[in-house]
Amino acid sequence: MKENVLDVLMYLFETYVDTEEEPEPDQNELRIELAKAGFGDAEIDRALDWLDGLTDHQDNLAFNTQTPHGIRIFNHLELERLDVPCRGYITYLEQIGILSAPQREVLLDRLLALETPDIDVEQIKWVVLMVLFSQPGQELAYARMEDLVFEENTGVVH
Repeated sequence: MKENVLDVLMYLFETYVDTEEEPEPDQNELRIELAKAGFGDAEIDRALDWLDGLTDHQDNLAFNTQTPHGIRIFNHLELERLDVPCRGYITYLEQIGILSAPQREVLLDRLLALETPDIDVEQIKWVVLMVLFSQPGQELAYARMEDLVFEENTGVVH
């Protein structure tokens, strides 16, 4: 079975997000759990590195003061990896108040760290959930994003 880093991350997220267990499992426990779930060592290592980067980069990223009319210009690598629907979705999340400008930067960093050539909107939704979940005080934004991730099209036309 060919799994990618996002599959491992989604498994961890879905397994541990709603548990009341304290403290969080350490990396050795996570490795054992992921190996039992059938993930390969390379994907496990990359996923754990990705999670380390999630917390490391949030503390180290420096952000300029944002103006209400500022526009994010995507660089060449971001344009190459994120197509128009992806960039539009990220902008949409920022416009509706789910993501702040600093959170957008963490999101972009973590999306590019996935090292997958084909990032899509569904993957963005899951990474946004992970970014919001990792930050204290983001319960409302997380709940709103969770609604977007799990909303189902009912087929009703307005």
